[in-house]
Amino acid sequence: MAKFRFRLATLLKIREATRDEKRTRLAEAYLAEETLKERKIELAEQVEAARRQHHNVAQPGLVNLDQLVETHRYGVVLDAQGQVLENQMKLLGEEIERRREVLVAADREVRILEKLREKQHKRHRKEAMKQEIKELDEAAGQKVRRSKV
Repeated sequence: MAKFRFRLATLLKIREATRDEKRTRLAEAYLAEETLKERKIELAEQVEAARRQHHNVAQPGLVNLDQLVETHRYGVVLDAQGQVLENQMKLLGEEIERRREVLVAADREVRILEKLREKQHKRHRKEAMKQEIKELDEAAGQKVRRSKV
């Protein structure tokens, strides 16, 4: 009997490559999320340092207004950067979810083809066994007929 050949093998390879590419894109999004989280930590540290500096400049006694205004402006800039970062985190979270769903769908397509291949391979083995049993039965029948002659 002929060797098993899955007719959709090329399609399966294409789907696997697509799934792997989707997995890579999701990993890139997770990496970008990690980068944003690190940036958020750095920004929080900068905000805290700016607040301490602003508090130190605003101590009772002689006050340097230029320095006070400058530290306040810097704090406002940091707050604005924090808002931008939060928006980026939100958008990236949505993008990660979208990419995850796309990966799940691509993985499902691959699994469907793999199950189909497995079913066809099982059917092929079963047919091969039937054919082998048939041939053995015929050989046994011929041997019995020869021994009677």
